[in-house]
Amino acid sequence: MTESFAVFMARALHDPERGYYARRTRGIGGIRGDFATAATLSPILGQAITAWLKKAQSSMPDVCQVIEVGAGNGMLMQTVRKSLGWWRRRRLAWHIVETSVPLREQQRQRLGDGIHWHTSLEAALQASGGQAFIYHNELLDAFPARLVQKQEDDWQEVFLSHESGITRECLRPLALTLEERSDFSALTHAAFRMGQKVELHASVRDWLRTWTPHWQRGAMLTVDYGDLLPALYHRRPGGTVRAYLMHQRLEGPSVYENIGRQDITADINFTDYRFWTAACGMKEAFYGSQAGFIRLHHPDAEGPMVDPEGAGGAFKALVHEKT
Repeated sequence: MTESFAVFMARALHDPERGYYARRTRGIGGIRGDFATAATLSPILGQAITAWLKKAQSSMPDVCQVIEVGAGNGMLMQTVRKSLGWWRRRRLAWHIVETSVPLREQQRQRLGDGIHWHTSLEAALQASGGQAFIYHNELLDAFPARLVQKQEDDWQEVFLSHESGITRECLRPLALTLEERSDFSALTHAAFRMGQKVELHASVRDWLRTWTPHWQRGAMLTVDYGDLLPALYHRRPGGTVRAYLMHQRLEGPSVYENIGRQDITADINFTDYRFWTAACGMKEAFYGSQAGFIRLHHPDAEGPMVDPEGAGGAFKALVHEKT
């Protein structure tokens, strides 16, 4: 059996029966699980999102719908709703986009009634009349990525062969037209050496193109780990793909083990993401570190979430507006 890395990643994470997000939901985001998210470690990010929502609604008072995409165990929305207070919370309609049935059940148990669930962002926007404040935290890194490697003559795509329980990488010509290649800044970066691996998040680009025609008005906050090119791949010749199992970071061949039992992720190339969002008609209102975003909306915040040498710098935040 041979498949592209992108197909492998999609299968390992999102298969409805054997994928990580169907089988290992108790390990998602919790301190005792495979990895912890900012929302489970501290309420600071949720409090900053609350302040951002208040500011966004003050400039767009007619927008009364809030959508979180990929809400995990529901803790981030719980913090946001609690921080808003009873009266302001009641004046907003709350939506979650979640494809994992087990995670949706966890969210129901934590958040109770008053939440509308959807399986796609376009469905949530249609239910919201196209006007909504949207936020997502550590969502994009779970989108399947195409893995490519620089060769002497051109980039080639990484495929995987599975035989007798052993997974091996093999290279095939990268099947992209010149026009398609222009969507990925890494492919035109001349400084990469032979053997460099990079990830192409075509799935994120296609996702944006799917739902943005349904978004008429509002603001969106994106929080995820990654960087601009070329800093993203500084001293990372093997790319950014890795796996997490019981808080252990796994790289190389270990990524292909424990299928369905470990998280697989890759950093976001924010040079590409900013290009794609602009092409979809979004106006960028803020780009910076997670620490910068939190400090802007929660000046008294302290701890790892605002540490520029830790999570505060590794995670980036973007705010887009649609008016």
